[in-house]
Amino acid sequence: MFKKVAKLLLFGVFALSSLAFSPTRSYAGFSINGAGSTFAYPVYTKWAYEFERATGNKVNYQGVGSGAGIQEVSQGTVAFGGTDMCLSKEELEKKDLVQFPSMVGGILIVVNIPGIKNNELKLSNAVIPEIFMGQIKYWNDPRIEKDNPGLKLPHLSITVVHRADGSGTNWNVTYWLSQISKAWNEKVHYGLSVNWPVGVGGKGNMGVSNYVKQIKGSIGYVEYAFWLQNHLTSVELQNKAGKWVIPSIAAFKEAAAKAQWAPQNGFCQSLAYQPGVNTWPIVSGTFVLIPKKPTLPHKEAAEFFKWGFAHGDKAAESLGYIPLPQSTKNTISKYLQDNGL
Repeated sequence: MFKKVAKLLLFGVFALSSLAFSPTRSYAGFSINGAGSTFAYPVYTKWAYEFERATGNKVNYQGVGSGAGIQEVSQGTVAFGGTDMCLSKEELEKKDLVQFPSMVGGILIVVNIPGIKNNELKLSNAVIPEIFMGQIKYWNDPRIEKDNPGLKLPHLSITVVHRADGSGTNWNVTYWLSQISKAWNEKVHYGLSVNWPVGVGGKGNMGVSNYVKQIKGSIGYVEYAFWLQNHLTSVELQNKAGKWVIPSIAAFKEAAAKAQWAPQNGFCQSLAYQPGVNTWPIVSGTFVLIPKKPTLPHKEAAEFFKWGFAHGDKAAESLGYIPLPQSTKNTISKYLQDNGL
């Protein structure tokens, strides 16, 4: 009898040890909530579906915008928040949060101009801030036609479609505009929310997508997965090197390769307007925020993302996102462990 009990105890210790070091440990039967970035919504919901099938555990994620995600996780109403604007080290300490990237994605400028197909239209670094500031009002403006010889552009009013909610996508686009235009930086600047000079506001990437689809002559910005899903028309842009580039996974990867994620500052780094002749100019990491409290819901949130890192790359790639390199995932795993998650 003693040998049998000892054997069972030994097995139990071994099982617990294996569990502790497993990157995909799951707590049976849990259900947690997350909220925030609409940029990350397509991946998080797909991961949640596959995670539940694999483990029986549920993750409910609402795409309410980065600003709302930061607020809800800070107030403790959700187990994790999603944001495309990373918080500084000082902000993380003040809010008592941990932060890490989950993946990288591209943001596209999209238009609804009759007769214009994907990437036929070129919008230069000089022209596009003037469009978003309302200084260029028609699509056949000579400043646009100059970069598009041979392309028949209509005398059609331009309607700017921007985010109405506090948005990390908004932060990245306005940050990019502030880098390419001194006038934009001085008059509008950048942030989760800005005072847009012109245009109509849509809630979330989906809201912007829907408005662009409905309004002839419109221009807006959406994450790559929403461009794919909604069959929107993308445009060619100039990058930091002044080269014309079309949106592509390869061009997003060029920007992602510039990332130097560091746990000391919560992995906070902007990937917008990175150097390189083949780099897409509007690329963003999307980040996870979890309260720095080793309570069960927060540990469960960490386990969901560990599972995603181990099993979710294919799903992310199918939607046009760039998974993190394994070395970065390993660093994040240690970072979570060091913070009791």
